Amino acid sequence: MSLVTMSYLLKKAQKGHYAVGAFNFPDLSSIQGIAQAAAAKKSPVIIMPAVLTMNEMGDEMCYSTIETISHEYPDIDIAIHLDHCSDFERIKRCIDYGYTSVMIDASAYPFEENIERTCRVVEYASRYGVTVEAELGHIGGTEDDISVDERDALFTKVEDAVEFVKQTNVGALAIAVGTAHGFYKSTPKLDFDRIAAIRAAIDVPLVLHGGSGVPDEDFKKAIALGITKINVGTELKVHGNFDVQKAAYATADHGDVRKIQALVRAKTQEIVEHKIDVFGSAGKMVEA
Repeated sequence: MSLVTMSYLLKKAQKGHYAVGAFNFPDLSSIQGIAQAAAAKKSPVIIMPAVLTMNEMGDEMCYSTIETISHEYPDIDIAIHLDHCSDFERIKRCIDYGYTSVMIDASAYPFEENIERTCRVVEYASRYGVTVEAELGHIGGTEDDISVDERDALFTKVEDAVEFVKQTNVGALAIAVGTAHGFYKSTPKLDFDRIAAIRAAIDVPLVLHGGSGVPDEDFKKAIALGITKINVGTELKVHGNFDVQKAAYATADHGDVRKIQALVRAKTQEIVEHKIDVFGSAGKMVEA
């Protein structure tokens, strides 16, 4: 069995000074492409169902699909992570199904309520050894049905991060340092000094959301300063899936959708392999 908790992956990444890629998917072909990339690069990976995808596929179906695929890659560590969820009952269901990691996103609430909601999830998840990620500060853009106005996006404050981690005991903390969900209108400007300051103040693994469109060199610098998990979603949904299908259907002279799905798997694998190289996690399963 290759399913592991996210804490297991991220603690190793902290020690090894690399980051683990966490990838959203729109369909089965994309899941397969992500797993194929991790296997080809001998890299650990985090596969993340997003709430809108789960609304279509079902919470349990998402878990069962990834869990089944993991059996094909017994030498690769895979964490199944519920991405951006604010619904406590749904989080509980996913933990009960077997998800090895969950994210409670209460960042839209006042600081104290964010702590309260996060603590509630941590208390439940800790009974089953499940990792909990939370978000502090506001990350701009849109992540499924959780929308944050870019103009009102607030960066994570160092002192808040210290107090938040102290009170919640979360396993990973997503911080707002200049990235945004979705594609960027212009080149993002990451606050590297803030990443370094937060890393110096707390030991919990730090997460960078909004990884679609960040320059490779910025990723590498952020990782060197302490980022250990990077989320990528929009790039796979659009470039790895939609663009591929659109081009294929426009020129298709056959009715075999399986050929198009193979193209999606291949393009998804290509994108994820590149991210794995940039994040520095390639070959880490060999070193383990």
